[in-house]
Amino acid sequence: MLLAVISDTHMPLGKRRLPVEHLVGADAILHAGDFSARSVLEELQTLGPPVHAVRGNVEDPWIHTHLPLQRTLEFAGVRIGMIHDAGPAAGRLARLRRRFRDEDAVIFGHSHIPLHETAEDGFQIFNPGSPTEKRRQPKFTMGYARVDDRTVTFELVELG
Repeated sequence: MLLAVISDTHMPLGKRRLPVEHLVGADAILHAGDFSARSVLEELQTLGPPVHAVRGNVEDPWIHTHLPLQRTLEFAGVRIGMIHDAGPAAGRLARLRRRFRDEDAVIFGHSHIPLHETAEDGFQIFNPGSPTEKRRQPKFTMGYARVDDRTVTFELVELG
């Protein structure tokens, strides 16, 4: 199973566009918040794969009302938590492990800085960066999560 993972799209703004070519073939799209506008969620929903999302900190009122602050999804026996803001970098892995005790991994956003860390017990955290607002990062990024045989493997994807 292939999950496309994005966050921090902050659209519509300028010439930004979703990396549609990297999303349409996925089994699901996971968005870790900061759509900014409902229209971005609706555009993702037209692509075909189901969209699962949490709200970020710069959402329009509709997104803020209709999306949860955090959630947990299960794909082929793998439990993946989602939250937008995972807090300060110091102690993040342990803090998320305590917050998501029954999950195998957590996807988050907010910083626009790609990150993948694994705890000693196999618990993973993954931030896909941003496909539309790289800030000080060298590339626009997103990610894939591959779920197979009750395990999840994350891959960072650099975009143009």
